[in-house]
Amino acid sequence: MTRSARAVTNWARNITYTADEFHRPASPDALRALVADSARVRVLGSGHSFNRIADPGAGGVLLSVAGLPPVIDVDTTARTVRVGGGVRYAELARTVHAQGLALANMASLPHISVAGSVATGTHGSGVGNGPLASAVREVELITADGGTLRIARGDARFDGAVTSLGALGVVTALTLDLEPAYEVEQHVFTELPLDGLEYETVAASAYSVSLFTDWRAPGFRQVWLKRRTDQAPVDFPWAEPAAGAMHPVPGMPAVNCTEQGGVPGPWHERLPHFRAEFTPSSGSELQSEYLLPRADALVALRALDAIREALAEVVLTCEVRTVAADTQWLSPAYGRDSVALHFTWIEDAAAVLPVVRAVEAALGTLDARPHWGKVFEMPSAVVKERLPRLADFRALAAELDPAGKFANEFVREILS
Repeated sequence: MTRSARAVTNWARNITYTADEFHRPASPDALRALVADSARVRVLGSGHSFNRIADPGAGGVLLSVAGLPPVIDVDTTARTVRVGGGVRYAELARTVHAQGLALANMASLPHISVAGSVATGTHGSGVGNGPLASAVREVELITADGGTLRIARGDARFDGAVTSLGALGVVTALTLDLEPAYEVEQHVFTELPLDGLEYETVAASAYSVSLFTDWRAPGFRQVWLKRRTDQAPVDFPWAEPAAGAMHPVPGMPAVNCTEQGGVPGPWHERLPHFRAEFTPSSGSELQSEYLLPRADALVALRALDAIREALAEVVLTCEVRTVAADTQWLSPAYGRDSVALHFTWIEDAAAVLPVVRAVEAALGTLDARPHWGKVFEMPSAVVKERLPRLADFRALAAELDPAGKFANEFVREILS
């Protein structure tokens, strides 16, 4: 087991964790002992959260499960994979693909950990594609006393156990659904007007659809369509094909991005926006995201267009995607087909936070829910009002972690 008191930061370096100790246990037994002997514990995944969701606070223990054996056990007959808590999507995808199988969806970054992604409600895109947690069929936890617990689909607790904000225990493994491997083409178009936009039609025009804008002018600078080759050809008459490869952030090199131009390739090399072998950026950015009912997409986009000048001062790019309804109690997409509005900001928090508040005010009547791993200013009372199954989750947390060992200030704000 490694132990350190050194400063640990998140990927964007806007958060320095205040834990007294940082541990990276190398075996399940060491992990169980550490959890049992610690008063407060939080788990750090790939560090791609932009707030203090992973911070245990002073006197607490921050731990990483990335030092555990990287389990990726594929069952080709059942079409499932059991994946260790420290494994990232890039490694998982390559192993699964080598067995002729695939995940139904991936996020834009393959660099993030599987367990951390599903715990925070992370998602990809597609009108028929739920958040990444939708693929989970079983979760394995180390509980507060160092014991082990498995919760599978069909268990009354399951829909609280996956997107759980790390509040129930340390996730050591997940079992995910798979399907036969498939190929994807990626097509990029430019300059899609907001005026006259038929959002539902555009969002359903491919397996996965992302709209990008920097809000410096009306409409969208780029449209990324990811088409499965076993589905209908792309027909997108509303914008012109891009002249060459593009990056979602204007001015950034497209070499970091997955191949475009309609060239077919394996699912895991097209569904993410960024190549696994490249870090997508230096981390010098902040991010926010809000999910709201998909039927309100155009209302939300017009509301953002009304504050376009303020957005343009601090946004690097804004991505608009769709997410199918989820059953996880704390999922931002719980119970409703959603549109996700994602903002990549400059790294200047003093300049960004007033605009974050302006975005939340603009979306105020649309029942927006924040992504758990991003920057948001929404009062906790408002967030709690928008979580229909919060009481159920509180009861589950009280059952599995009655002393609040896995809670921190961020989680307590939600559970109180």
